[in-house]
Amino acid sequence: MSNDTTIDASARAEATRAWRVEIRATLTLAWPLAIAQVGQIAINTTDVLMIGRLGADELAASALGTWLYLTLNLFGLGVLTAVSALTAQAYGAREPRAIRRTVRQGLWAALAMGVPFVFVMAQADWLFVLLGQPPQTVALALPFVAILKWTLLPSLGFIALRFFIIALGRPRLVMATLFGGVALNALLDYALIFGNFGAPALGLEGAAMATVGVYTAMFLAMAAVVLTVPQFRRYHVFARLWRSDWPRFAQIFRIGTPAGIGVLMEIGLFAAAVYLMGMIGPDAVAAHTIAIQCAAVTFMIPLGIAQAATVRVGMALGRRDRAGIGRAAGAALAVGVGFMAVMAVTFWVVPRPIIGLFIDLDAPENAVVIALAVQFLVFAGAFQVFDGAQSIGTGILRGISDTRVPMLMATVSFWLIGFPVCIGLGFGLGWHGTGIWIGLSLSLVLFAGLLVRRIYRRNRDVAACRRLAA
Repeated sequence: MSNDTTIDASARAEATRAWRVEIRATLTLAWPLAIAQVGQIAINTTDVLMIGRLGADELAASALGTWLYLTLNLFGLGVLTAVSALTAQAYGAREPRAIRRTVRQGLWAALAMGVPFVFVMAQADWLFVLLGQPPQTVALALPFVAILKWTLLPSLGFIALRFFIIALGRPRLVMATLFGGVALNALLDYALIFGNFGAPALGLEGAAMATVGVYTAMFLAMAAVVLTVPQFRRYHVFARLWRSDWPRFAQIFRIGTPAGIGVLMEIGLFAAAVYLMGMIGPDAVAAHTIAIQCAAVTFMIPLGIAQAATVRVGMALGRRDRAGIGRAAGAALAVGVGFMAVMAVTFWVVPRPIIGLFIDLDAPENAVVIALAVQFLVFAGAFQVFDGAQSIGTGILRGISDTRVPMLMATVSFWLIGFPVCIGLGFGLGWHGTGIWIGLSLSLVLFAGLLVRRIYRRNRDVAACRRLAA
């Protein structure tokens, strides 16, 4: 009996130690990724802050173009998460040739998506009209979109290289690059939007030019890191870049496309919400833009944790360590959900000071926008925990290359349930913006619940884990 008690105590102590090690490893990888994601959204947030000083009409117009761009870019990001998962699995299995093949074909995939995406954005004129947007807002948005579309090519290339560097455990390099991009974007925005430093005052078009310049610079910086840092240089990613590897190219799309569609289902609904707000009026769009930007900033932390979870789970899978997969998943969810709970309380307690960062609280013409933004922030706070859980849950499942079922879950949650609720409450019952935000919140709650349930079930499936690792 004494021996059994000693063994049980030793097993518990070992389990506790293993969890502490995993949480520490997750935090070590996740915090620079999370900060890097904040840097990513800070580029867009800087645009919103500065464009907001031009007026509510310009803010509404920029939202139309930005959400079209983000929808395409984030779909591409979802597809390219396969680069992170496959690289992490190869790294865990100690297969350097597979790493090189994956990153090269990731760059091919970025180009294969970027070219048609630019063409899609070139059709923005009739897309906005089809979506029922006010003519004056569309007129302001089109010159902005005509420039912004060229951001897609360097942005997707940057994402592919970024996931390679993250999978090899050097996220601080990505963080440094992104924060350099934030500083450059702020300078370019200040110069090109308002005509400072001797530059012409170009307004919205200046903001778009700044974004194109910043993402081009960040792609070149990532390429320089890959070419010069010994840890990455030894993989010779850019050597014979033109050489095709169709099986690996197809594998990236086979794993990544369901993930991209899953992201598209979510971001597509949030983009649709912008256009639904446009049917209500410019004030609703401006208020929605402020509230959703706040939610997007906090979302970057669990998104960074999700990327860390993909890597940690992928490496455990490469080692065929089922217990390690469970610990990586649990640690990521605990850290991310805890952070989002704090953010929820913040949105509820101090909404007006947050809104004041984006728009002048004392200007009488902004009164309607401010009142709506305060209301929308209440809902943004309500879904924070679920938004964090669904992001991290998706990252966990990507680590074991499980993307098809989450894609179906996202389709059901966001479009078969969330979108009809947005329409029904927002326009059928006349609740306008409130109804739209209730639909958004409901879809996130449902999707988070489905993902957590699937993670639990997959981790019990030892045979499936071994099949995936084989």
